[in-house]
Amino acid sequence: MDPVRSAMVRRCLLTSRPFRIFVVGIGFFSLCFLMTSLGGQFSARRLGDSPFTVHTEVLGGLESRGVLRKISDMLEVILKRIDALSRLGNASDSHRLEELSSALDRFQPVGLVERIQAIAQNVSDMATKVEQILQRATGRARESSTSQCDVPKDPHYPDCPSKVDWMRARWTSDPCYSFYGVDGSDCSFLVYLSEVEWFCPPLAWRNHSSTPSVRTTPSSQAATLRSDLGPLLDQVGTGKESLSFMRRRIRRLAVQWSAAARRLDNRLCSRWREQKRILVHVGFLTEESGDVFSPKVLKGGPLGEMVQWSDILAALYVLGHDLKISVSVKELQRFLGVPPGRGNCPLTGRLPFDLIYTDYHGLQQMKQQMGISLKKHKCHIRVIDSFGTEPAYNHEEYATQHNYRTNWGYWNLNCRQFMTMFPHTPDNSFMGFVAEVMNETDKRITRLNKVDSMAVVYGKEPSMWKLQGKEKFLAILHRYMEIHGTVYYEAQRPPEVPAFVKNHGLLPQQELQQLLRKAKLFIGFGFPYEGPAPLEAIANGCIFLQPKFQPSHSSLNHEFFRGKPTSRQVSSQHPYAQQYIGRPHVLTVDFNDSRQFEDAVHEVMRTQDFCQVDAPFPSMNASKSWPGNPPSPFILPPNSSALVWAPNITAPACWPPLSAMQLLLAQEGVSCVGSCQVEGLICEPAFFPFINNPEAFTGLRVHCEALEAEVNHIFPAVSVEPGECFLQKEPLLYSCAGVQAKHRRLCPCRDFLRGQVAMCKDCV
Repeated sequence: MDPVRSAMVRRCLLTSRPFRIFVVGIGFFSLCFLMTSLGGQFSARRLGDSPFTVHTEVLGGLESRGVLRKISDMLEVILKRIDALSRLGNASDSHRLEELSSALDRFQPVGLVERIQAIAQNVSDMATKVEQILQRATGRARESSTSQCDVPKDPHYPDCPSKVDWMRARWTSDPCYSFYGVDGSDCSFLVYLSEVEWFCPPLAWRNHSSTPSVRTTPSSQAATLRSDLGPLLDQVGTGKESLSFMRRRIRRLAVQWSAAARRLDNRLCSRWREQKRILVHVGFLTEESGDVFSPKVLKGGPLGEMVQWSDILAALYVLGHDLKISVSVKELQRFLGVPPGRGNCPLTGRLPFDLIYTDYHGLQQMKQQMGISLKKHKCHIRVIDSFGTEPAYNHEEYATQHNYRTNWGYWNLNCRQFMTMFPHTPDNSFMGFVAEVMNETDKRITRLNKVDSMAVVYGKEPSMWKLQGKEKFLAILHRYMEIHGTVYYEAQRPPEVPAFVKNHGLLPQQELQQLLRKAKLFIGFGFPYEGPAPLEAIANGCIFLQPKFQPSHSSLNHEFFRGKPTSRQVSSQHPYAQQYIGRPHVLTVDFNDSRQFEDAVHEVMRTQDFCQVDAPFPSMNASKSWPGNPPSPFILPPNSSALVWAPNITAPACWPPLSAMQLLLAQEGVSCVGSCQVEGLICEPAFFPFINNPEAFTGLRVHCEALEAEVNHIFPAVSVEPGECFLQKEPLLYSCAGVQAKHRRLCPCRDFLRGQVAMCKDCV
């Protein structure tokens, strides 16, 4: 039975066995059209064809309603009789016909059956014509499919046949396929798999001159600096406590944002900048990801991520960009204009945004629930990544082959697209956050009101006070200072907090600022890692005292880091503060060593002024394009082991400028992060493309008997076995963090401004 008749069988609610009997009387096709015509309308669809509808007016007015009731009763009697007759397996055909004739003779009013038969005959003739039209159309489609839509076996598209098989079986599983024109034919499968997705080769007979787009691109507009943050506050909304926290932070810093906008406008001299269309999707705050943060905002939960997102929103808005904010999958779908369905189909054509800022949760949602092709649109993505993603974990194939795969990595993005709160590895971009700066009046007041014998503990949740051995070093601190806490509690004092600690409970941000401006010391217990609070405390005139980790914490020995896409060895609670700020503002000591801890407390009490103004930034050296390929762009300065860019060679366009580069050869088993740090520098991944060449080895006086390019996250490097040099073949694997005992790495380092590691001395 063909699909049209199958649909009619389902519509008529009859089983196959009674139909085979009733066809003897008036014909299957005619009966189904008759029944639905009496009801007013019947619609049927053949798979892959357009729907057709048959309307038949049978009776009208009051007469029609009465007759329809009688016909309904009669049809029910017919069905019961047919069902009974179908079970009489030993009865003769003639006996069945007599029974059927007897049943029909009982129908009233007289002549009704003849009228039904006449209508049925007319409908049957119409159905025959429709059947002929459909057969001709099917024949043409079959001929077209045979000639143009054979499934290709192309070695460049090995997955094409299996994807076509999947589409044949599952194309109706998601309405988004129909949205893109899939109708069940092989031609439509191949068009979809070659033009919407990329599993099959382009079809020669298709017109490829134009690409569908989600939305037309508007003409470029100027980005104008904004000082009124009111419209941004309206956009953020107040639907959940996390959003209310972000609004409060933006509102509290609004005056400083406005002042910063005016200063920047003066420096830029109203220079034209293009306004970008930017979508900010905060994935970890969506209900679909669980939104574990919002319920904890008022209970001492971590706020570092929300601090950073608040500042990102404010910065993008103040800079004058066209901003859309999403904190739900529904909003995300609406902003992106994704096709209807459950996310199996990717978004095609040009994105309606120039940039999308999101996080790992947002990436998963865009890929799984909206089918956004990260392969096609990945250059538009910026990922706010708290702990960083190293190249070895980001490259999916490499990570799988070399056991670096985690639940958070393998996105195959350029690692500079991962933007961190602190510069964990230079392979990623340092997004940062805002730390308030006191004006001169506030600095004077803070100096006068500082209480030398007052300390505040970094830890708002009782669980952060469960550190083993804390009673010992807190007792030492208590001998010299009054200790204050801001630990959340509802009814009674948390038992984890010692009795001699003055606990204020969870404080609003402004009250916490006032407390820090009075205190001399801000002390950490080792967790949370790398939050914004220590820098805010330092900005308010506190010294930050933190524990040194021995051994360092990592995914090998600490559950918190397990599964994260990084091999970092975290040496303290806040490595950034330890390495790039240091004494006198940051002290890092072994809390298990009572003598060392007590000496640190004495040092804190002797320190007087914590509000020194940094020296002005040096002037910028602008770099120019390098039009050619001289024998070597590097020189080795006298009494130096680091190569620099030759000053008589015009440097290529690069940021930071190549004038800041210092190229080192690392020792065996030492990463570029460590090698640069030994020289008081930091590794700069933007320089890797300029040192991945034979001239770099020659300049470092490395003799290469063999030079090969391979895919390995520690290259470029030289083997400890003499004569073997290796270049990097996969740019996504340029890594500052990578380390291996059998190789010495080529490390591109640069200097940095004290307190602002993202900037080199020639950068501003």
